[in-house]
Amino acid sequence: MLKTHIDKAKVYVTARFKNEGSVLRETVQAEGLGVETRCEITSQEAPEKIAKVVRNAEAGCYVIQTIRRPTEVKSEYTLNGAAFDPDSYKK
Repeated sequence: MLKTHIDKAKVYVTARFKNEGSVLRETVQAEGLGVETRCEITSQEAPEKIAKVVRNAEAGCYVIQTIRRPTEVKSEYTLNGAAFDPDSYKK
């Protein structure tokens, strides 16, 4: 563990999304447009030590890493206890 004293840290996150299409026509599409973070740190530690903490925090953040390196999503559905494939019911 890094022994680095941080007096105060504030993190601000802005995520931007868009959604278009029609639910009734099954053309709805959601999309992430980006994520911005800003971190305000107060510490008497050397900047090199704080930089190491920041790099490790980002590298260990599941959300940031999932966005940077998209992860496969596997979906499985059941209907009334039986396997269900919604795509087999497309018009």
